[in-house]
Amino acid sequence: MNTFKAVTGQPMDRVDGVAKVTGQARYAGEYPEQGLLYGSVVSSTIASGRVVQIDTDEALSVPGVLLVLDHRNRPRLSSYDDDYSDADSAEGSPFRPLYNDRVLYSGQPLALVVAQTQEIARYAGSLVHIRYEEDAHQTDLGAALDASHEAPAETPEPRGDFAQGYAESATQVDVTYTTPVEHHNPMEPHASTVFYRPDGSLEIHDKTQGTQNCQDYLHKIFDVPKDKIRILAAFVGGAFGSGLRPQYQLPLAVMAALTLKRSVRVTLTRQQMFTFGYRPRTSQRLRLGADGEGRLLAIGHDAIGQTSRFEDFTEHLVEWSGMLYRCDNVALSYRLVPLDVYTPLDMRAPGAASGVIALEGALDELACAAGIDPVALRRINFADSNGNEGKPYSSKALLECYDQGAERFGWSKRNPVPRSMREGKELVGWGMAGGVWEAMQMKASAKASIDASGKLTVSSATTDIGTGTYTVMTQIAADAVGVLPSDVTFLLGDSSLPTAPLQGGSFTVSSVGSAVRQACLILRTQILEALRKSHPDVADVPVERVRFGDGHVLVEDRRFSIAEVVAGCEGAALQAQVDAEPSAKRSSFSTATHSAVFVEVRVDEALGTVRVSRVVSAVAAGRVINPKTARSQLLGGVVWGLGMALQEETLTDHGLGRFMNHSLAEYHVPVHADIGDIDAFFVEEHDDVVNELGSKGVGEIGIVGVAAAVSNAVYHATGKRVRDFPITLDKLL
Repeated sequence: MNTFKAVTGQPMDRVDGVAKVTGQARYAGEYPEQGLLYGSVVSSTIASGRVVQIDTDEALSVPGVLLVLDHRNRPRLSSYDDDYSDADSAEGSPFRPLYNDRVLYSGQPLALVVAQTQEIARYAGSLVHIRYEEDAHQTDLGAALDASHEAPAETPEPRGDFAQGYAESATQVDVTYTTPVEHHNPMEPHASTVFYRPDGSLEIHDKTQGTQNCQDYLHKIFDVPKDKIRILAAFVGGAFGSGLRPQYQLPLAVMAALTLKRSVRVTLTRQQMFTFGYRPRTSQRLRLGADGEGRLLAIGHDAIGQTSRFEDFTEHLVEWSGMLYRCDNVALSYRLVPLDVYTPLDMRAPGAASGVIALEGALDELACAAGIDPVALRRINFADSNGNEGKPYSSKALLECYDQGAERFGWSKRNPVPRSMREGKELVGWGMAGGVWEAMQMKASAKASIDASGKLTVSSATTDIGTGTYTVMTQIAADAVGVLPSDVTFLLGDSSLPTAPLQGGSFTVSSVGSAVRQACLILRTQILEALRKSHPDVADVPVERVRFGDGHVLVEDRRFSIAEVVAGCEGAALQAQVDAEPSAKRSSFSTATHSAVFVEVRVDEALGTVRVSRVVSAVAAGRVINPKTARSQLLGGVVWGLGMALQEETLTDHGLGRFMNHSLAEYHVPVHADIGDIDAFFVEEHDDVVNELGSKGVGEIGIVGVAAAVSNAVYHATGKRVRDFPITLDKLL
């Protein structure tokens, strides 16, 4: 019997690629409308206090200015904390833009100037004069450690006896690693274009990772019916977590639109992209103890992170230390320091990207102290179950990641002695680290319909933040129904579509992809039933002898056009909608992606400059739906990891309580010249538990472990251990 070749698992080009490279793809701040107005945000210049006076007369006198909004003349807003919460809220009292005269952090939006052009609005904004009553502030985590409190997150309970295990260890490590504040800095700034319609409804193009999250937020704080609010996000120019929560430009644009009954756009400047969430600064103490064979007897991970005074932001910072390796005696703690800053926000691999830096750096120090090869130490302590949960992993091909990564990198040629490898004036260092990220699945819905021309339309309210969602959903749908990818249209980024979770956490393929597949399989069943009705002579052929593909149904040796079958149905169309949720069998297992990262650095002995010449990243992520877009995710993660290791840091002037390097000129990220050879690849891994696709997601795992591997390579090259990130040349010198 003929079989059809599946498109899932194939390196298919992005279906949205042409629209993006030709400029046809429109982003939130690009949708046109006749008479559209523009808003410019006026930000606070102090970190704590209250507004005594706002003088808007000079701004309002500028020709073309229609309105200056502030806390005195804004539209009515809800007064309930719960109404300001959203699907990614931290515990506490969420920030309320323009609510009252209180200033909670530097950069807080205090006014919105609305004008006929963006240029006029920005100029007039410079003419808004604000007088403050300033309070003392604190923005320095290190200076406020005494004010810390236990995080409300569910940190795993201690197991065994850490103190005894540590005391009995032949080799001990007790070290503290610190990581800085980092900002997401996607290429596209946050923007909201609010089209005000004559019936009072709002059609809003927003930069977001959750259209329905934004719709719900606006519905609650403005008391506008949900059916009068439609949020659209057809294309998102990167987000990395910055779009998980509704950012303040969205309610400000809606305030202006409701006040003026006009369409309004608010786009944040690059400087204002530093005035909301970020990856928080952390201080992490790691205590590791091992016996004479290198087996871990004790793991202690105590972390402190910063948060705002109004919300307790938590992330999974220490859990990885209790699950990545086998150890019977584990003690984890996580505390927060409230500061006069905005609430931090999930940022690519939140918690893991920072927590694994400390864990994998400390493990490298343990390997050096015990005289054991870093890869060998990790193999000795391999865990086939998650110690935090007491559950076996559904799959864990981490040993294969070690083996294949080490082989491709040439790890066996490494001289373990620090400063023993050099080339010319450069010291050469080889380092490695492991990585882990949870493989989650959330509830999601999808709708699928097919018409008489054989065209399949599938929809869900999820978004595509550049990860390739349009493409992989097209592949999943095409295979499930049996049509060509060119005959599939996937609709997303619209709050009116079937329910979807936030786009983040590497769970979109697992969650929405499972819903898409289920809806399309129902459609396939409907097509077969219709075929059997119209062709009774094949009605009794068992389903095992039926194949779908290339727009046809193959029944034994006969081919039937799917389009013709659908054309013969009532209404000449078929459709199905499903609500998918995680399978019950997941509950007995722990699910995660894993990686092994190998890095070569070259350090100029005289100048202390670090160059990463090679990276090998081996990743086990279950079934990979599109190796091309998935590998791109790994490459992006590696590049970001190099930035975390060597460059990225948002600097604060604690005297002013203000971020200082709030531009792409001074907030350093890697550029092409910083990047050497990257060999990122997937290790084969089968998993029939994690979800029906067997796919675990790859957006986060690519960054995890990279910075630690760089750090370990720098130590191997120089003999100097830098535990305060990023590793800049002044710290090496």
